[in-house]
Amino acid sequence: MKFNRYYLLVLVVLMVLFKTTESQAQDPRFSQFYAAPLQVNPAMTGVFEGRWRANAIYRDQWGSVLGSVPFRTIGASFDMRYNVAKRDYFAFGLSALRDEVGVGHFIQNRAHLNFSYLKQIGGSRRSGVGQYLVAGGQVGGGQNAVEFNNFWFSEQFDLTIGGFPNTALDNRETSLIGQSQNSDIFLDFNAGLLYYAVLGNNTSFYAGAAIHHLNNPEVSFFASSAESLNNRIVAHMGGELGFTDELSILPAAIFMKQGVLTSWTTGANIRYNNHDWNEVAMRLGLWPHFSSTPDSRFYFESLAVTAILELNRVNFGVSYDVTVSDLQEANNSRGGFELSMIYTHPAERKVKTVCPKF
Repeated sequence: MKFNRYYLLVLVVLMVLFKTTESQAQDPRFSQFYAAPLQVNPAMTGVFEGRWRANAIYRDQWGSVLGSVPFRTIGASFDMRYNVAKRDYFAFGLSALRDEVGVGHFIQNRAHLNFSYLKQIGGSRRSGVGQYLVAGGQVGGGQNAVEFNNFWFSEQFDLTIGGFPNTALDNRETSLIGQSQNSDIFLDFNAGLLYYAVLGNNTSFYAGAAIHHLNNPEVSFFASSAESLNNRIVAHMGGELGFTDELSILPAAIFMKQGVLTSWTTGANIRYNNHDWNEVAMRLGLWPHFSSTPDSRFYFESLAVTAILELNRVNFGVSYDVTVSDLQEANNSRGGFELSMIYTHPAERKVKTVCPKF
């Protein structure tokens, strides 16, 4: 049974990569989307309490089925902001993403320059209460890669053993001979808006939207065919509601649509802060993930369990996705795990910064 599951997933990857007339290229996603803000919305650039911020996140998925070649995604970003008016800021940053899929090592590499403008539309920095409207953009590029020699085709299937032999056999896929394993480097443009309001201690709200791949970049491996990257539309919202000085809840939701596929994640983290001298806080949460297909079928795919340790200026996060869809029969409910880290450097001047927690 394990043998059949393995080759079933390989077949799915092959269909996605080579049915260029029907396939829909998709961006990777993170369960801890709030720990990768610049991957969600360019307008999140500069929205933090401090001088500069560095983020890193790693995701490993389907290792229970694919063994040593799971789906791996790594994201990293760095952003800074400057006070350009009495209450306004300009921010810029860099972000990068690498996604590697399965035995064919299908790789997506992305890098962007981020910028945003934070305009205060109400409140006061000194009081710690305020409202901001943020506009952001990303300009960058990317390249895809794949190792065609790692794939097996129907001509190589051996009926006597019910699988693919270890010896190399001619795949008879002459259309792949001489083809480049890398796509051309392409330009990529993203844009977004964000509104947020800090209403008091441990009380805030934010909502935003973004469109990724505004220019529908060409990502085909073959000069004789065209395959563009679909727009990814993102809508997200969240906030914080304080129950006491020590206890609060941080609900959030994100909706994404790319091509004909739709997904959304919602949930909340419970935050406890003991207000000791080194500012230690803990968060625990549950985040169900859903998706829908073009025929309007809805699926409850997974449930992410999260834990975050806030230690002074550093946040360490870990999450694990428990599969709850029919795929749990193949992976025994073992989906994927993520690790994240966020470091925020304090501002040079002790001025109250009006920003929500994510």
